[in-house]
Amino acid sequence: MTVFQALILGIVQGLGEFLPISSSAHLVLIPWAFNWPYAGLTFDVALHMGTLFAVVAFFWKDWVLLAWNGLTLKNNNEGKLFWYLVLATIPGAAFGWYFEEQAETIFRTPLLIGTMLIVMGVILFIVDKTASNLKNIAQISLPDSIWIGLSQAFAIIPGVSRSGVTMTMARFLGMSRESAARFSFLLSTPIIFGAGVVQLKNISPGDITTAFLVGVISSAIVGFLSIKFLLQYLAERSFALFAWYRFVVGAAVIFLSFIKS
Repeated sequence: MTVFQALILGIVQGLGEFLPISSSAHLVLIPWAFNWPYAGLTFDVALHMGTLFAVVAFFWKDWVLLAWNGLTLKNNNEGKLFWYLVLATIPGAAFGWYFEEQAETIFRTPLLIGTMLIVMGVILFIVDKTASNLKNIAQISLPDSIWIGLSQAFAIIPGVSRSGVTMTMARFLGMSRESAARFSFLLSTPIIFGAGVVQLKNISPGDITTAFLVGVISSAIVGFLSIKFLLQYLAERSFALFAWYRFVVGAAVIFLSFIKS
């Protein structure tokens, strides 16, 4: 793993973790396309730490407010939202734990990833075009949060995209685009934290190299900017740009997989 490769993969992680284009897909496809060696578990930790820093830096005030109201059992919107986020985290965490081995092996074939990029692009495009904009994040219900949490479990397949599938489900349930993105970002915090903690036990101080630090810093900076960009973008625009991006990349991956096989 060179420093340049670490920088590129850090940027990809920062973009793909929060934009609905699938970071896990791009982190498999870019080394595959350029014949780079597998970065290894240690570097996965670096990327998760970077995006965790990004989402915590952006939403720390929200989390303090939510946790205070939730843990003091106040029956207001913030208190309810805290526990909705806790419950919605459980399906994704359970699937991630149970299917960890499959996620690292059979789910990582380029043909499957290309197909999932296109399939989820179609679903995102249709749902976003036909959904209403009736609910903001303060109006989310317990059933809404459970459905969004269940959808997050499918993000274990590279190409689906954690942010993409949760935003799509939120739009299907009638949430506005900006509220769908905000709920998805808040929901990402415990999942990214948990993934980082699970993998952290496998590294030692000697694993913290320059490439490791470049991966942390680049994914953190780009992740923070990606969150800010998407919230502003969706205030006035649809998800169509990301759906079309998924069509193009997915088709290119399927074509390239046949050429290389």
